[in-house]
Amino acid sequence: MPLGIQIKQLRGLPERAGIYRIYMKETSNYRKYTSKNPVQRFLIGNFLNALFGCLDGIKIDNILDAGCGEGFILSEFKKRGVGKVLEGVDCSENALETGRKIFPSLILKTGDIYSLPYDNDLFDLVICTEVLEHLKEPGKVLDEVVRVSRKYCLLSVPNEPLFMISNFLRGKNISRWGNDAEHLQHWGSRCFKNFIENKLKVMTVKSPFPWTIVLGRKE
Repeated sequence: MPLGIQIKQLRGLPERAGIYRIYMKETSNYRKYTSKNPVQRFLIGNFLNALFGCLDGIKIDNILDAGCGEGFILSEFKKRGVGKVLEGVDCSENALETGRKIFPSLILKTGDIYSLPYDNDLFDLVICTEVLEHLKEPGKVLDEVVRVSRKYCLLSVPNEPLFMISNFLRGKNISRWGNDAEHLQHWGSRCFKNFIENKLKVMTVKSPFPWTIVLGRKE
């Protein structure tokens, strides 16, 4: 497996709120962002363009990535010149150690996204991408994301059932009809928007195949 993240070393970990699945997510996250498959790279490029399209015209200086994995999304912020202070937090020291080697200019910290180690209203923007679908209690993490944000929150999840269909058509997770074993939550775009609206004023919704991205603002 990439960079020596061994599944057998993780099986004994507590599965509180999907922590084991979060570690699995980071492994697949590394594969996703380093894939040389042209289709995968095309989809990721569309996803990133849509993600940053949500932020057009918005001034943000400091950014937190909650569930940052190795820091690929934060590195894209740096590359595009969005934000001045870029910080990430994740529960996996394995992924963070990898990220610190690949992206030494980023601030990557170990922490529990169910209890983010930050004061209220600290960051202009908090992002949480491809994380909530892995969790047993995504509402609690959304509460934390909103708590530490001063203004904006940017979140993404797979757009179901399109995500499962796309997996199935390319021969992935056939026995589960394309459903990723790591995913505990399944939202369509409208359902995810409704989920976010419980905590934030929704400003923008984008659906780059096969994901949903929502930008929300604290009221």
